[in-house]
Amino acid sequence: MSASKEIELGQEFKPKFDDNGLITAIAQDAQTSEILMVAYMNDEALAKTIELGRAVFYSRSRQKLWAKGEESGHVQTVHDILTDCDQDCLILKVSVDSGQCHVGYQSCFYRKLQSDSENQLEFVAEPVYDPNKAYGK
Repeated sequence: MSASKEIELGQEFKPKFDDNGLITAIAQDAQTSEILMVAYMNDEALAKTIELGRAVFYSRSRQKLWAKGEESGHVQTVHDILTDCDQDCLILKVSVDSGQCHVGYQSCFYRKLQSDSENQLEFVAEPVYDPNKAYGK
């Protein structure tokens, strides 16, 4: 089997990190299938996630690992890790409590583009927690 076919059809997990050593990781609620957030992992974050069973990501802005919920208490317990056909993107099927977005929403996807506009957003969700309380600890 060719190398690309082995990646696409084989059973060996060979995550493909980009030139910056990162892979896109999408957190999805295992119960509702709601997309909660998109983040990045380096090889260390992925290894810690697998080891701990809790989501650990790599912060591009802070240049360090961060365990989801380390400040807010809103952790993600990982049930499954799915990879796409090219193994360059992951979906983490997670169990969560209330509030996964750092601005107070259950999901980071709480706005949508208005159907009659090219640049105006509308809210499609309500906040579920006060981020000032969660991050002010």
